[in-house]
Amino acid sequence: MSYFIQQLLNALQLGSIYALIALGYTMVYGVLGLINFAHGDIFMAGAFFGFFTAYLLKLPLIPTLILSMLLASALGIMIERIAYRPLRKAPRMSLIITALGISLFLENFTRATLGGQPRSFPKLLEIQDFTFLGASVTNLQVVIILVSIFLMLVLRYIVQNTMIGKAMRAVSDNKEVLALMGISLDTVIMVTFGLGSALAATAGILVGLAYPVIDPYMGITVGWKAFIAAVLGGIGLINGALVGGFILGFIEIFAAALLPSTYRDGIAFTILIIVLLLKPTGLLGRPVIKKV
Repeated sequence: MSYFIQQLLNALQLGSIYALIALGYTMVYGVLGLINFAHGDIFMAGAFFGFFTAYLLKLPLIPTLILSMLLASALGIMIERIAYRPLRKAPRMSLIITALGISLFLENFTRATLGGQPRSFPKLLEIQDFTFLGASVTNLQVVIILVSIFLMLVLRYIVQNTMIGKAMRAVSDNKEVLALMGISLDTVIMVTFGLGSALAATAGILVGLAYPVIDPYMGITVGWKAFIAAVLGGIGLINGALVGGFILGFIEIFAAALLPSTYRDGIAFTILIIVLLLKPTGLLGRPVIKKV
């Protein structure tokens, strides 16, 4: 029983991180219909923002988290303004290629300026162990899960109860009607990129705390897995990103407990193939019917 509880907590921790990153993918897709392949590298940039904020400014966890979220949000908005906005009416393939190019640029720019060697993430939380239902639990696991759930609830409140959130949902349904209502499409898209990037930065710092080594290429595998989580739940749906993130986290952790750990990545991509074959819209998604 204690082993099961331990694996359950590990799955919640990993699923929380996937869900935070997947939310960025799904929000941008819901508003622009764009798969932002650079999002995994914003997660990486957020981890480095947290690293230098904690290392140079000597800030504790919460201020480090807030400042890194703001910096990553600014980075996401800048990428949208410089790279994506001029191509908004271009063919879809142009946006996809641009997103891949931004991803490669962020990785190689980070490596060129900071070096490619892994760095040890600052210890922002004194690790303490305690027992829960016979399982060994750390306060770091609890912090990661609670911070993730709190930010998910904040995002849900913003989307459901604020004017900008309602505008984001309106853009997802019908961009033309939004313009007629006098709401700025540019503002909505900017806020979407800012929120998604802030959540990715949070995930980057939480990963840095849990697995305290960061490097310029840390966003590749994690970013793809978060994308798989978004597709699994239903790309474009916030609830889908949450469901997909936690399901993928559970599958990976329990598969690693039963199978060699080297199979984890293969299992994740196998899930993507199965979902695309059996239910391309994801678990919560519905086919879009267009009138012609």
